[in-house]
Amino acid sequence: MSVAVVFDSAGTLLRTYRVARDVLHDEMLIDVETTTLTFGAEGRVLVVLHLHSRDVMGAPPDQLLSEFFHERSVGFGVACSRRAIPAEDVAEILYSDKTAQVSDLQACIREVWSCCKRESIVTMNSGVILNMDLSGIEFTVTTGGRPFSGAKETISTLHRMGVPVYIASGDRVAKLERMGDYLGIPRERVYGVATPSMKARIVEDLKERYSKVVMVGDAINDLNAFRKADLALLTEQQSDRKPEILYSSVDMVIRNVSEVPGIVAELLKDIAAAEKKCNNINSNMIPRED
Repeated sequence: MSVAVVFDSAGTLLRTYRVARDVLHDEMLIDVETTTLTFGAEGRVLVVLHLHSRDVMGAPPDQLLSEFFHERSVGFGVACSRRAIPAEDVAEILYSDKTAQVSDLQACIREVWSCCKRESIVTMNSGVILNMDLSGIEFTVTTGGRPFSGAKETISTLHRMGVPVYIASGDRVAKLERMGDYLGIPRERVYGVATPSMKARIVEDLKERYSKVVMVGDAINDLNAFRKADLALLTEQQSDRKPEILYSSVDMVIRNVSEVPGIVAELLKDIAAAEKKCNNINSNMIPRED
């Protein structure tokens, strides 16, 4: 009898503030859901950049982002997209874009910092949303946040119950490992830069090792993993503005991450009861000698 729990990070374990800059229309989008924005057009790809905010803030504002990426050898990971897109196609557009400037990303970083500077930010992450159909960078994005109140206690409670906890997220690995360290989740159980299909595959792989796998998430990029999990939990702790398809694809909706241990405890009881019933049936089927 064994259960594992997989958490998304931003919006699930982390209270997250997200902003995006519409490069084409010179407009800031405040407190936006970046995955929903990405899924708003067929050709969009949310790309996580492997860079530090201080390096971006120290670069010339009028420099092309693509040139900055080349100079600093900035790597990337695909966080989510509506269709499968080869990494080499993403790289071709990312490193050759002639529209987005460093100032576009600086504006996002500045906005997140001004909002979150009084909080103990555990993570801060930047990226871009490419539009493959437009062959360019459509949005620059930055997110910042800290663990929800009760998140650390939730993980500790699950561990005391003997339930292993995993993180599967589109955020970059280094950021997630630091958060895992803070929450008490071993680094070998942290999966970063996980696309929706990768999240689903992680859940499938874990189902081969555990009796049941629970997926906890908050956004459209968790949909595939929800559908593969034995128990899917949609959290509204960050926001209750969700696409309707999410509600129809999960088993339960929760308001607070601290609800998870109680739900898992009931699941463990159900598994134990089912195994006891099965054992009783099997024992009654054993032929008795006269």
